[in-house]
Amino acid sequence: MGKKKKEVGTMKKKVYILHGWAYSTEKWKPFLIDLKEKGFEPVMLKIPGLTAPLNEVWTIENYVEWLRAKIGSQKNIILLGHSNGGRIAIAFVAKYPSVASQLILIDSAGIYHNGLRIRIKRLFFGSIAKLGKIFFNSEKIRKLLYKFAREHDYEKADPIVRQTMVNLIRTDLSRTLKQVSTQTLIIWGEEDRVTPVVDAKLMSREIVNSQLRIIAKARHSPMFTHPNQVVEIIRENL
Repeated sequence: MGKKKKEVGTMKKKVYILHGWAYSTEKWKPFLIDLKEKGFEPVMLKIPGLTAPLNEVWTIENYVEWLRAKIGSQKNIILLGHSNGGRIAIAFVAKYPSVASQLILIDSAGIYHNGLRIRIKRLFFGSIAKLGKIFFNSEKIRKLLYKFAREHDYEKADPIVRQTMVNLIRTDLSRTLKQVSTQTLIIWGEEDRVTPVVDAKLMSREIVNSQLRIIAKARHSPMFTHPNQVVEIIRENL
């Protein structure tokens, strides 16, 4: 019997995805389907503390080493990070510049702000553990304070993940951006109130090999609200 000939086809580009601060990736499905239809192979990573277990408090350095272990010996990958996932991705390519050939940042976190709201948030996060035994025994009071800080994700998190969140939001990658040599595509929602467009412009200025695309009328998660547009931008620029 003759050997069956192997079909020769176009190799799909594998895209490793770091999602934001969320406990489910269900909302990503339409975007992932569209990516596949455009010839990409998306790999949604389960992030410790969010979509995978976390047994000890981590810092950004722990996440960078975790990602290095997940990718293994692979080279020239495409790395996509949204929000907190973008923060991890930036730190990763700065430390391991030869692993990823292309970086995609979607409304990425990583720029340290010191406005009133963020200062209240950091104070809230930093004090909650100390106040917990004294003041937070009342579930009603606790929920009111979480609502005031607008941090429902923090409310859902266990103590390990809460301290990990504190460590991450205290991380400032502003000076790290100049160390990023990876070709970078920055995609941003024009009306993002979580990570403002000013952050996108700063990243675009500081990352030498980068380009910025702003999506009109989109907020913090354009891959959910404008999936086709985001995928088309990726397809055109990779």
